[in-house]
Amino acid sequence: MGAVLRLALVQARRDQGILAAWIAGIAGLGFAAASAVITQFGTDNERGALVAVAAASPAFLFLRGLPDGISSGAVTFFQGYSFTAVLAGLMSVFLVIRHTRADEDNGRSELVHSAPVARTASLWAALFLGAGTNVVLTLAVAGGFLAAGLPLPGSLLAGAAVGAVGLFFVAAAALVAQLMPSGRSANGTAAALVGAAYLVRGAGDALSTASMPLLQVSPAWPSLFSPIGWGQRIRPFTEPDVLPLLVLAAGAAVMGTVAVVLRSRRDMGASYLAVDESGPERAGRNLPSMTGLAWRLQRGSLAGWCFTAAVLGCVAGGLGPVVRDALRGNASLMELMSRLVPGDAEMLDLFTTAMLGIVGVLSAAAGVQSVLRLRAEEAEGRAELLLAVPASRVRWLGGALAVTAMTTTAVAAAAGASAAAVLTVTHAGGSGTGLVFAAALAHVPAALVFPELTALAFALLPRWSSAAGWGALAAALVLGQFGELLGLPVWVQDLSPFRHSSAMPVEAFDAAAAVVMAAVAIAAAAAAARLIRERDLTA
Repeated sequence: MGAVLRLALVQARRDQGILAAWIAGIAGLGFAAASAVITQFGTDNERGALVAVAAASPAFLFLRGLPDGISSGAVTFFQGYSFTAVLAGLMSVFLVIRHTRADEDNGRSELVHSAPVARTASLWAALFLGAGTNVVLTLAVAGGFLAAGLPLPGSLLAGAAVGAVGLFFVAAAALVAQLMPSGRSANGTAAALVGAAYLVRGAGDALSTASMPLLQVSPAWPSLFSPIGWGQRIRPFTEPDVLPLLVLAAGAAVMGTVAVVLRSRRDMGASYLAVDESGPERAGRNLPSMTGLAWRLQRGSLAGWCFTAAVLGCVAGGLGPVVRDALRGNASLMELMSRLVPGDAEMLDLFTTAMLGIVGVLSAAAGVQSVLRLRAEEAEGRAELLLAVPASRVRWLGGALAVTAMTTTAVAAAAGASAAAVLTVTHAGGSGTGLVFAAALAHVPAALVFPELTALAFALLPRWSSAAGWGALAAALVLGQFGELLGLPVWVQDLSPFRHSSAMPVEAFDAAAAVVMAAVAIAAAAAAARLIRERDLTA
């Protein structure tokens, strides 16, 4: 046990800066949301109006979660919990995969286990580190709520809800690390599980039942299959219930135990879903080109992102008619919705638009991950070998960016095509399947900005490229989702590229904004190509 704890401390020192940034960002988001609710919606009437509008909008429920009263704490938890839980899940899976499967890929684990330690020592250390990190996150989130003026018991439970979701995904990532053949595939799979938890929770919330006078909404059964949905059931500021915390902890304990058992029976570098695609006999004829190599390295991740986007599209296309039909049976909700969005077809369009708005985030995330593959190749020494042949760095970067642009577009197209197909099969109506497909592609120009900015950071400050890419995406998402709630100036909100995506089919396509976003992306790519030639490779 002593060796495991020492190893966990070593892992913590390796990631102390990154973990501090994650925890500070998540806690800061909670503090900002609480402060905004207290200052912007200071009276019960103002908070009640906000909650009533949200309760009547299935799209709002899908994106944010379930209203549960009109106190400042309850509204804060409703506004920010889902996003902070997703961030906690992503932090946890990236942390665990980095210190398990990724360390096996780059040889660190082999060095560690050359010492007299148990085969499961690295995994146990990663589990302890993940659990400790989420305990700190729990206290930080609670501290942020307390600093904003929310009550102590509710703040602690709200922080525990976020930390419990993170703990659940610590164990889930440990299990995925045993199953998948590489760190890259494990990262993609574990992150997809976080996204799936958000989508399942969203589906359950969109199908939920509102109690009159629209101040509280009860979740539907699909949310039972999401750890984020379980965390939401804690209801920290209204009627606290610790049972969901126990459920999440029990799920983490079971998955962690299974992961340890699997690791004890697995050889170093092996996996339970091993796929051997190496060797000259498996190489395609386009592999010698830089673009062909980038495609070969990225096609697995592309398939995973497209599958996730297609699932989102199916949810968007299939859930909209269900929600519309459910609202038809509630005269009070229909009356309120008619004031917000006149007509059934327009209401369906609004729901589809809100769902497809997530496509831009998925496309941007897929692009950022694609570009960061360059940093992994450089840091692990493979880029140096590759560039020893007669090939320029510009071609190396250009091939990767070409595949990145294709990845970003393909993810949006997958979501749009699946949504259009479901709407066609169900004869749901709305603005037409062709326009739904175009609505998904309308988010591509803004999404392309993020991978190109990541490429610029990679060319300029390679060690900070990951923080720059994911940080820019997180900041843009916060500005887009919480800018108005936080009372930020319009020009600050407009710094988010997502603010300039056309919300089709509710809005007309804004060609000027799309051209500007495309020009920004091209300029960043050109600057990256210029700078990549002038710096040394870094380990």
